[in-house]
Amino acid sequence: MEGFFKQFGVVKRLRIARNKKTGKSKHFGFIEFESPEVAKIVAECMHNYLLFEHILQVHVIPPEHVHPKLWKGVIRLYKPLDRVQIEQKRHNKERTLEQQKKLVEGIGKQDQKRRKRIEAAGIDYECPEIVGSSRPAPKKIRFDEE
Repeated sequence: MEGFFKQFGVVKRLRIARNKKTGKSKHFGFIEFESPEVAKIVAECMHNYLLFEHILQVHVIPPEHVHPKLWKGVIRLYKPLDRVQIEQKRHNKERTLEQQKKLVEGIGKQDQKRRKRIEAAGIDYECPEIVGSSRPAPKKIRFDEE
């Protein structure tokens, strides 16, 4: 994007909005040019222009309407988060006894709701019991040496 808009003048800053999970573009962004005259020319020329299979909607925003945190973090490059690793850490974290009880109770409530929905639908099904422990399972397994 910066390379494309450089043809009009010096691009001071560029910010493309991205999805935090996937890193894909949200199809909007902000460009700051060195001079306001260039920004007006770009807005006139590029409004409703087809670029990368998307129609551009270009508007000049007056400086008093620009949010103070708009350009925060623009300098650093986008680095996608490893969501799998984050979920693994959240799932495998050590839990206290209260947290474990709350987790087992929540699973039990979900199971009861599921059983009621199956029964209300007129389905004759015997659901297996969910076995839960009120004590958190140890995360590290120790083997006794013989």
